[in-house]
Amino acid sequence: MAKAFASQGDMADKKISFTQVGEGLYAFTAEGDPNTGVIIGDESVMIVEAQATPRLARKVIECVRSVTDKPISHVVLTHYHAVRVLGASAYGAREIIMSDVSRAQVAERGQEDWDSEFGRFPRLFQGHDEIPGLTWPTTTFSDSMTVYLGKRRVDIMHLGRAHTAGDAVIWVPDQEVMFTGDIVEYHSACYCGDGHFSDWADTLSNIAAFEPRAIAPGRGDALVGEEMVAQALENTADFVRSTYKPVERVVARGGSLKEAWDAVREACDPKFADYAIYEHCLPFNVARAYDEARGIDTPRIWTAERDREMWDALQG
Repeated sequence: MAKAFASQGDMADKKISFTQVGEGLYAFTAEGDPNTGVIIGDESVMIVEAQATPRLARKVIECVRSVTDKPISHVVLTHYHAVRVLGASAYGAREIIMSDVSRAQVAERGQEDWDSEFGRFPRLFQGHDEIPGLTWPTTTFSDSMTVYLGKRRVDIMHLGRAHTAGDAVIWVPDQEVMFTGDIVEYHSACYCGDGHFSDWADTLSNIAAFEPRAIAPGRGDALVGEEMVAQALENTADFVRSTYKPVERVVARGGSLKEAWDAVREACDPKFADYAIYEHCLPFNVARAYDEARGIDTPRIWTAERDREMWDALQG
């Protein structure tokens, strides 16, 4: 039987957890599915990452309502990917915040990304008929901005390229907690198909410099405590490094994309094969690493057609 492309064969529901990572701070996680963060202020709530559809977003709202009845005023989107942003309308927030680079990426490739991700991971698009269209921010920032939820200060920053060119992180200084989006993962593969391998380690170092007491990562369990945070940062760096270095060596000797694929499997399978969405991410990661190692700085736009062409080439 042919292997299913990406996560087309992953239709099993995941167990939801709603973990407190600081006072008034929560991580909505689901066994490797996209996470959402919750920041409760004096008078209102900020959501970090919207989920892929309004239906899935309402699962987050149910968890929020289990701990507070305050209105949801802000949604922060760490990057432009469809599985993160297309559920935003469900929250009814007055402010939707992105980096200016991420907004530009919505304009440049948002529809193509939606079409591509819909084909890769159908389970995450439950209720997709409710999506009103592309999600556009009401507010953007270049390097950083601060939002006050009453007395609670929330800093939203771009600390460098990693998962995408426009990645944002959200820092809550009164609890020393950070929401990192997909820059950091925990026992889940990093999706690098739109990433910047050569920058990723420096961006992780910039996160580590804050010395977070807890992190809500993009996927995987909430990271509570300095030891768990440090482990996740190093593990993420190892995943990115272990993916890119074999491809860099293949490209340096003029090797093919298929040779790069084989080299990455040899390096990464023993360490990461049991990680959530590992098989899903691997072909996109290898293709992007192959491009970057050949000097292509801006990731090419993924489309449903390009997805299939790449997959067929790697499967022979």
